[in-house]
Amino acid sequence: MKRTRVALALASVPLALSVAGCAGTAAPADTASASASPSVTAAPTPPVSSPDASPRAGLKPPTSTKEVEVRRAVGEPPTVIGARFAEHEGFDRVVIDLKGEMPGYSVRWVSQLVQDGSGDPIDAKGGAYLQVSMNPAVAHSESGSPTWVGGPIFQAQLGNVQNVVKTGDFEAVVGVGIVLDHRAAFRVTEQKNPSRLVIDVAH
Repeated sequence: MKRTRVALALASVPLALSVAGCAGTAAPADTASASASPSVTAAPTPPVSSPDASPRAGLKPPTSTKEVEVRRAVGEPPTVIGARFAEHEGFDRVVIDLKGEMPGYSVRWVSQLVQDGSGDPIDAKGGAYLQVSMNPAVAHSESGSPTWVGGPIFQAQLGNVQNVVKTGDFEAVVGVGIVLDHRAAFRVTEQKNPSRLVIDVAH
């Protein structure tokens, strides 16, 4: 049986969508995928039908451990409004919800998670760590109020993903750490309308 746990911080998303998490049935729609290190290779993949759709039927676990970097200029930094995660057959999925355009981002392996700005270590123990950095992006309103509330550590306890961590919102960079039980293959996918950055990690 599939276990699903959802961490959400939704400043402007209806409650009905937030509780849906990553569960549901997927159908083709517009999605772009990137997997490269250090440069970017982007290729279209079948899209999904709704903001909270599960992976499309038959989607295989990821097979590459290569780091990903996508550089992108946007008119106005998008706002991170929450994160969700769920366990699927053969992999775990972490979804970062954004308001606005998709920013540039990197997903790389790190030896530990640290707080952006201060560099202080974050007490979230695991066997491996993925650091997601979105730039330009913010996780606060113009008045300074956080748009992604809660945390900074969200317990997941999935097949491989143990925790999702807010590592920072500093100088137009928003950091999200993914604490894993062990190092494994991953893939990064962009979803639109609304913008979502999706990281799948094999079990």
